[in-house]
Amino acid sequence: MRKSGARSAGLLLALLAAGLTGAAWGQTEIYQCTDDNGHVEYKNTGNTKGCKKMSVDPVVVPKLAAPKAQPNFPTVSSDTQKSRDSDRRHILEDELKTQEDKLAALQKTYNNGEPERQGDERNYQRYLDRVQQLKDDIARTQGDIDSIKAELSRL
Repeated sequence: MRKSGARSAGLLLALLAAGLTGAAWGQTEIYQCTDDNGHVEYKNTGNTKGCKKMSVDPVVVPKLAAPKAQPNFPTVSSDTQKSRDSDRRHILEDELKTQEDKLAALQKTYNNGEPERQGDERNYQRYLDRVQQLKDDIARTQGDIDSIKAELSRL
């Protein structure tokens, strides 16, 4: 196994980042341990064979600044919001009507799982594929209708 200084440094930084959280914040003892196969590990205890203590300076993490308030956040008048809500309701109702019409047409074509065979479906597998596609389309459209109804109930 080839040892790389950059890789070791990256591992050390990852270990430091993980070790400097919670109760281990003040701990600065890091041990580099090498097993019999030459694999290198970094640990916070050096009680095993092949470990040597490393000198590591403590890491100081600066405090983050508090987010600034947005004093001029835009507001909307209640009349404007009511108009928007009304428009939204009309759009959702129109979409619900469109999806219900689509579902009715799909169910009519599906014919309770036995749609009429088309001329290009001499191969029975093509027929079965179309039946499955219709079934999937019905389920998807029903899901769309349920979602629109849920959205309308929240208004």
